[in-house]
Amino acid sequence: MAGRIELIDLLGRLIHALQRERGATSLYLASRGTRFPTERAAARRDGAPLLARLRTRLDRELAPASHATSQILSSIAWALVDLESLDTLRERVDALAVSAPESVKAFSTVIGSLMELIFQLADGAPDPSISSMLVALVHIVQGKEEAGQERAVGAHMFAAGGFSADQQERLSYLCDAQARSLEVFANFANAEHDEWWRLRSTQPGTATFEQLRRTLCTTAVGDALDAGLSEAWFDAASARIDDLWHLQIALTLHVRRACDERIDAARQTLRDSECLMAQLRDNPPPHARALEHFFSDGGPVDGTAVHVLPERLTSATPSTLARLRSLLESQSATLAGAEVELDAARRTLFERRLVQRAKTMLMARFGMREDAAYRTLQKASMDRNRPLAEIAEA
Repeated sequence: MAGRIELIDLLGRLIHALQRERGATSLYLASRGTRFPTERAAARRDGAPLLARLRTRLDRELAPASHATSQILSSIAWALVDLESLDTLRERVDALAVSAPESVKAFSTVIGSLMELIFQLADGAPDPSISSMLVALVHIVQGKEEAGQERAVGAHMFAAGGFSADQQERLSYLCDAQARSLEVFANFANAEHDEWWRLRSTQPGTATFEQLRRTLCTTAVGDALDAGLSEAWFDAASARIDDLWHLQIALTLHVRRACDERIDAARQTLRDSECLMAQLRDNPPPHARALEHFFSDGGPVDGTAVHVLPERLTSATPSTLARLRSLLESQSATLAGAEVELDAARRTLFERRLVQRAKTMLMARFGMREDAAYRTLQKASMDRNRPLAEIAEA
């Protein structure tokens, strides 16, 4: 599990670099190559070593010795295919041969493949507390990706001085999607991380961001936007993404520490169990020695009851048995609670996959955008008064 956490961390760092490149590229293309060329180059430069490390790591995951599941192997294959498209995309951006919305979609496809791999890796956590932490972590990663897409779409809307109805609907969908991701995070995060995010959400910069967001969401289609606000929007949205990034790093470190603690605890439990078993072997309960004495050649002597043993053989037994009983009771209680926590965490990830799969099917079959596909599922859920996951599974 510790190795998977390391891979999730690497994927998250590459996603962060690609998100920065996507946002800068959107403004670069919207301005016909006059704005954000330096930021775009810096983001690409920062992502290059991360991409090289990831490719090396994924090659190891594809080896039989990694024992990766078929779902993980499939996600790795798709991620590698999409990563190969980056060079061609960047060449088209250099030549201004692609539009800003097209570049956002292309970068988002690559990031989406990496996101799916993160969810597959998180799904296999056997420890319930680790699993809950991972659910909180991956939904912050997802919320941050939705915030990154919102930044890119909004930056293009401001820079262009206007927008289409599709762009505004897309922005509204991304706002709602972030709220859902952050709600799941709050349900599974510990109090410390949840409180940190709540405090960050009350900072002065948040008010600026919300005001600009309202401008984008409430301005009528066809009305002009102030193109000069594009950088203010980009900075405000970036500050929000940076907060999510810091939270993501904190959660990753928290999960890593928890993994180390579980490993140490497991080793200590093993040592305790081995010690107790050794004591039991050296000091068996009275009936074991009684039977041994009964079947010995000498048999009972002077009418002594067969279950009465010398004190030196029984003195340690009650203490040892009590410790073993306490250990077993503690482990049983832990396992019972763990099963409930693990089921809740896995159910959350499972429902997310159901909705994602249903959206993908609608998009492929009817040519829908992601936001339209989600709203179709949402409307069916409301019309039938059934949970969204049930509609997606049907």
